[in-house]
Amino acid sequence: MEYDFRAIEKKWQQRWVERQTYKVIEDPKKEKFYVLNMFPYPSGAGLHVGHPLGYIASDIYARYKRLKGFNVLNPMGYDAYGLPAEQYAIQTGQHPAITTVKNINRYREQLDKIGFSFDWSREVRTCAPEYYKWTQWAFQKMFNSFYCNKCQSAQPIEKLIERIAEKGTDGLDVAQSEELHITAEQWKAMSEKEQQEVLMNYRIAYLGETMVNWCAGLGTVLANDEVIDGVSARGGFPVEQKKMRQWCLRVSAYSQRLLDGLETIEWTDSLKETQRNWIGRSEGTEMEFSVADSDVKFTIFTTRADTIFGVTFMVLAPESELVQTLTTADQKAAVDEYLAYVKKRTERDRISDKKVTGVFSGSYALNPFTGEKIPIWISEYVLAGYGTGAIMAVPAHDSRDYAFAKHFNLPILPLINGADVSEESFDAKEGIVENSPREGIETVDGFSLNGLTVKEAIAATKEFVTNHGIGKVKVNYRLRDAIFSRQRYWGEPFPVYYKDGMPYMLP
Repeated sequence: MEYDFRAIEKKWQQRWVERQTYKVIEDPKKEKFYVLNMFPYPSGAGLHVGHPLGYIASDIYARYKRLKGFNVLNPMGYDAYGLPAEQYAIQTGQHPAITTVKNINRYREQLDKIGFSFDWSREVRTCAPEYYKWTQWAFQKMFNSFYCNKCQSAQPIEKLIERIAEKGTDGLDVAQSEELHITAEQWKAMSEKEQQEVLMNYRIAYLGETMVNWCAGLGTVLANDEVIDGVSARGGFPVEQKKMRQWCLRVSAYSQRLLDGLETIEWTDSLKETQRNWIGRSEGTEMEFSVADSDVKFTIFTTRADTIFGVTFMVLAPESELVQTLTTADQKAAVDEYLAYVKKRTERDRISDKKVTGVFSGSYALNPFTGEKIPIWISEYVLAGYGTGAIMAVPAHDSRDYAFAKHFNLPILPLINGADVSEESFDAKEGIVENSPREGIETVDGFSLNGLTVKEAIAATKEFVTNHGIGKVKVNYRLRDAIFSRQRYWGEPFPVYYKDGMPYMLP
């Protein structure tokens, strides 16, 4: 007999609906199990092959756990706010709610035909007020919270206000945008607006100046994967890197908890390693450099403080506020031209592209150990969001610094005995230190690392830096705060009103 799958599927799927086969009822006698799918964005094109590819795998697992006696929650929903719907509405004059519901109905029809074991009574639509009232609730919770490093959790902002009013900001062990020094008396003398500006430095949901992919044609900020060759994937409008005031979420405060949590979940070792690299924990040293013939000072972060004697140039991120300060008059035209080029490049392009580009600022920094002058360059391979947006470049022992030095014919000074840097950098973190300092170079208090192992040299430099007030030992993370942006109107409404330019939460 021919297998009439259309009739058979239709019959049984109708039976499953009538009997509510996949409806989940709370049952304390069964162990709970939650299968979480990535909700699709309902476009007019319908499901693509990647959707069922993932959903079939999770559906098999959900059925397996059900047969094992678990009470399985396997919901489906729609990530239903989106830029395409907004753009379609602008082009056609049709409200996004209409096209979104139409697209959802198409998706539902296709999902049902495949026969997934979803509990449709639990459907989620992110554009429905009964859903996004909870994301608004979460936003308000984050706005009204700060992150306590000692207790490793979010705490009510009222606790922080009480602490500052009593003792000021010194000694605070909390996540913050920058270290502030405010006394209790200064806090009490501040206006309401000034106090709100201080609190913005600590809130988990906060307004911050950050680099974004700004697309004027679409009137919105774009994610890296929405930008292709300097234009928007949708519409082909020009996109530029621009510093804008954006809502941010202080996810960086949770970096260590995320790392620790990887030990408690059943993921593959390769996936965990990818996550560790994404979070990017590094222990190092912050050091302060003075600018020659100037009162300006700036801080860099390095995991290899021992290489201070091999620094032959400094590099600023193009977005750094120091760029305007340190660019000399005779270099201004060249710097402006370079900044215009970088504006068209996404952060992803800059990380993945090994092309060497840069421009000299015209200014020099002073090596804090020797007083030697070091040229300050500007290059796209340094990102504003990681560390301090400025680096000390040691081309003998870092591959990207090496490529830059070779390209611009800058000195390369090896610091490890026997290191051959004629063709490439010597990136190994072991060996006996030499040229630290070079012969005839005077250092602060005669400090020298020559003859030590790399490990000994790192420890000795950290101690010297701390004792002499040149810097401090610090843990850094690559993970950065999330930008919480939205489109012009087809996006989750923020529960915020403004007074004197400062945000307050709506009840």
